[in-house]
Amino acid sequence: MKLVRTSSDNPDFEKLVVQLDAYLRVLDGDDHEFYAQFNKTSLLKNALLVYEDAIAVGIGAYKEYDSETAEIKRMFVLPEHRNKGIASKILTELENWAKEEKYSFSILETGYLQKDAIHLYQKMGYEVIENFGQYIGVENSICMKKTL
Repeated sequence: MKLVRTSSDNPDFEKLVVQLDAYLRVLDGDDHEFYAQFNKTSLLKNALLVYEDAIAVGIGAYKEYDSETAEIKRMFVLPEHRNKGIASKILTELENWAKEEKYSFSILETGYLQKDAIHLYQKMGYEVIENFGQYIGVENSICMKKTL
C-alpha cells in the first residue's frame, strides 16, 4: 500500500471522485445536488491517494476551514477494497499533514446514512458537534470534530 500526497487535479484522484459522487448520489437521493455544490474538488491542494499494486483504491483530502481548522473532504475507498484499514490510513495521513501545516483541529461532515463513515470517524476520535457553515439546519448532515 502506497500513500501519495497530491492535489485534486491528479487524474487518479479525479477518477475516484467520479465513483464517489455516483455512490453519494444513491445515498443522498434528492439532497445530492445540495451536497454536491460543497464538494467541488478543483480547489483542493491537499489531496491524498492510496495505491495497491499501482491501482488507485482510495482518496481523501482536506481544505482550510479557518486558520486553526482543516476540513476533511472526499473520503472514499473502492467497495472491493474496504475493511482493510485503508480509510483509517487515509484519515491518519490527512491529520498528520494538517498538523504539519499547523492546524489544531479537524472537522468534517457526513450523511446520517453513511453508518460506516460515522463509525470510522468515531473510532478515530471524532466527536459529533453542532452542524457548521452550510450544514447548519441540515437534518441529514452529521458534523464532527477532533483536536489534532
